[in-house]
Amino acid sequence: MKIIKKAIIFTLCLFPIALISGALSGGYLLEMLPQEMTDEVMTQIPGKGLLVALTAIQTVGYAVVCGFFGYILSDKTGLNKPLKPDTYKSGKTLAISAILGIIYSLDPWTFGEFIDGIGPETVKITPIRIWASILYGGIIEEILLRLFMMSLLVFIFNKLFNKKKETVPDIIYVISNIVSALLFAAGHLPATAVLIGELTPLIVFRCFLLNGAFGVVFGHLYRKYGIIYSMMSHAVVHIVSITVWTIFI
Repeated sequence: MKIIKKAIIFTLCLFPIALISGALSGGYLLEMLPQEMTDEVMTQIPGKGLLVALTAIQTVGYAVVCGFFGYILSDKTGLNKPLKPDTYKSGKTLAISAILGIIYSLDPWTFGEFIDGIGPETVKITPIRIWASILYGGIIEEILLRLFMMSLLVFIFNKLFNKKKETVPDIIYVISNIVSALLFAAGHLPATAVLIGELTPLIVFRCFLLNGAFGVVFGHLYRKYGIIYSMMSHAVVHIVSITVWTIFI
C-alpha cells in the first residue's frame, strides 16, 4: 500500500510537466512538419490550437499511466532509487552527458554529408524546440522508455528466466536496457521519415546508432543511479547539442 501511495504522489507531480511537455511537443510538431503536410493535418483538425491541446492531453494520458505503473515496477525490480540528487552522481552524469551532447551535435556535419535533409542548413533552433527537447525528451521519454518499459522488461524477463532467485541477475538488466534502447530508437523512425521524406538503410542505421546507443547510456544511468539521472542526462544531451548548433550554425 505504501508503494501505491508513493506512485500516486509521483504521478501527480508528473501531471503538470506532462501537460506542458505535450503542448510544447504539439507546437514543435507544427514547426517541424512541411507546410503541405501541416495544411493536410489542418483539414482534419480545425485549428492549430486544437492540435496542441490534443497532443498535450495524449501526452498526459500515457505519461500518467506509464509513470504510475513504471514507479511500481521499478520498485519490484530493484530499479527504484532515491530521488534525492547526489553531488558525485550528478557530476558524473553531467560529464558523460556533455560528451554525448557534443557527439550528437556533430550529426549535421557527419551523417548530414550523406543524407539530404539533416545538414547544417536544416537545423532551426526555436524556443519551442529547446523546451520541447528538454522537457519532452528529457522527462517524458525517460518515463516511457526507462521507468516503464525497461522496468517492465526486467520484471517479465526475471519472471520467465529467473523463477527461483529473488535477486535479478545483471544479464537481465543489460538485456532489458538494450531492448528498451532499441525500442527508443525505433520510436524515432516515423518522425525521421516525416522530416527527411524517406527511410533508407543509412537513415535507419543513423537512427539506431544515435538513439539506440544513447538510450543504452540513459538506461545504464537509470539502473545505477535512478530515473532522475537518466532524465538529467537526456536533457543535458539536448541542451549541449542545441548550444553547439546555436554557436556554429
